[in-house]
Amino acid sequence: MKEALLYKKLADKIVICNLCAHYCKINQGKFGFCKVRENIEGILYTHAYGKVIASQADPIEKKPLYHFLPGSSSFSIATIGCNFRCAFCQNWEISQKSFQDGNILGGGEFTPEEIIKEAEVNQCLSISYTYTEPTIFFEYALDTAKLAKARGLRNVFVTNGYMSKECLELIHPYLDAANVDLKFFKDSSYKKICSSSLQPVLDSIKLMHKLGIWVEVTTLVVPGENDSPKELEDIACFLANLDRNIPWHLSRFHPDYKFTEHEVTPEVTLKQAEEIGRKSGLNYVYVGNVFGWPDNSHCPGCKKVVIRREGFNVVEYALKKNKCSYCDSVIPGIFAK
Repeated sequence: MKEALLYKKLADKIVICNLCAHYCKINQGKFGFCKVRENIEGILYTHAYGKVIASQADPIEKKPLYHFLPGSSSFSIATIGCNFRCAFCQNWEISQKSFQDGNILGGGEFTPEEIIKEAEVNQCLSISYTYTEPTIFFEYALDTAKLAKARGLRNVFVTNGYMSKECLELIHPYLDAANVDLKFFKDSSYKKICSSSLQPVLDSIKLMHKLGIWVEVTTLVVPGENDSPKELEDIACFLANLDRNIPWHLSRFHPDYKFTEHEVTPEVTLKQAEEIGRKSGLNYVYVGNVFGWPDNSHCPGCKKVVIRREGFNVVEYALKKNKCSYCDSVIPGIFAK
């Protein structure tokens, strides 16, 4: 175990955790909502440090990030645990595991130095903190991100966006990009399905953008839950009002975890969502998890394809630095030389 960052000691060995938007008040001998951070004799500890449950080199497009080092590989890591309880979680086998419930090992020991070495061996340009919520293994991610930055590697959070302002301000000098899940635009849905709330996620997206972190947003379109034209338009307008160049990824839902009775997202719903995104002013709207659908990036100026993809592979690249090779329009993002 390692002493946690971002907490405050109170009387009677009680602590308040300031890592995420739950702001848990934790009595001695108890865990926070994430079931990863434990109060032992008035000191808050993280059980997740160095305990990797999943690691591999992934295409950066799998995160998904389409305007951040496209065509590159990202070394991806996760520990067990999460600060959400999403009933449709696609990685529930590891995200809903808990140190509190007796998963003391929680994965193999993996030092930050070893992560950097693996990334370099696999010719990755970045480290992605993903699969589960990186906020809950923040101390581990922060130490790794500092080393990565010193070695010329970029850092990526794939996150639910439920971290505190203090957390983001601490990590932001080392965090280059984030894909944030914006699951709903109704607070009631966040409370019912994820045991959380909407506003902290919106605040994180806005703060990341302000801090200069490259942001892309994903919405898993779940039939009967967030697929109404009104809710999709609300999400799209929020993003467009912040920055029309934020890429919005619409992901097809497949039944999983506690949502096995829900249907797969119909293609017509995804097509409608894509049209709503564009009509709301977003320049880059992508649809994922649908076999055979093109996921190409088009220049908003001349409308030509500047990045052509087949699955997670980039098969055509028509950018000069960050400009369209055909008309010299700027394509927002972070691109390799």
